[in-house]
Amino acid sequence: MRVHICAVGRMRSGPERALADDYATRFDRTGRALGLGPLNIIEVDDRKGGGMAAEAALIDKALPQGARLVTLDERGRTLSSPEFADDLARWRDEARGEIAFVIGGADGIDPALRDRAEASISLGRMVWPHMLVRVMLTEQLYRAASILAGSPYHRA
Repeated sequence: MRVHICAVGRMRSGPERALADDYATRFDRTGRALGLGPLNIIEVDDRKGGGMAAEAALIDKALPQGARLVTLDERGRTLSSPEFADDLARWRDEARGEIAFVIGGADGIDPALRDRAEASISLGRMVWPHMLVRVMLTEQLYRAASILAGSPYHRA
């Protein structure tokens, strides 16, 4: 199953970018044998300042056709890492070839796009900057693949 992260905003060079790239590479390496990946990061940028609706339109255009849509949202389901790994494996096993995780901009995800999501995940009750959410999601994808592979990376 190809995995996509569709995120509002362009990540510049720096520590966040280095971390996200490192975890994406680790996920690709670990996930390949599990039928997960490659990980594709799609960045959209609303240069006209149209707000959440404009961002949603850009995200909508960028999403792979037929992909399962999962939003990262503070109102979503809070999962443990093993639960996330189980969900990822179940989604893979349902034979949909693509999954797209959506990270909104500073104001979040447009309600119309959020309502279309098949799942919504929260990274906790705190609100995180969207660039850090990208790092945290890539790490959790790698952790999930490690759990599924039986690797010692996740120590619970």
